[in-house]
Amino acid sequence: QVQLAESGGGLLQAGGSLRLTCAASGRTFSTMGWFRQAPGKEREIVAAIGYSGGRTYYADSVKGRFTISRDNAKNTVYLEMNSLEPEDTAVYYCAGSLGTLYSGNYYQTRNYDYWGQGTQVTVSS
Repeated sequence: QVQLAESGGGLLQAGGSLRLTCAASGRTFSTMGWFRQAPGKEREIVAAIGYSGGRTYYADSVKGRFTISRDNAKNTVYLEMNSLEPEDTAVYYCAGSLGTLYSGNYYQTRNYDYWGQGTQVTVSS
């Protein structure tokens, strides 16, 4: 059974930092991504990473503040979030793609095959 389990969410003040963890089990994924969904908004890409870690992609809104990484030995992907803003408040989802994604399609939810249940991140001003 394939599962993605996120952890590390929480409530914090603006300017703070959090590290989200997504532990995958049941199989490995070529590309892994983090998405987020705020109330009343569509799910949007935050960051994605290729299998070797050599390719990473970020939404413009988080560039320079967030860092995605993965540990294939642990089948785990991380999202380090710094300088958090109230606008970052959302449920954060981990997703795994069986295929290799690139700059033209990494941001599309339909290209990911498995999803976690999400973890809430709330940033107060």
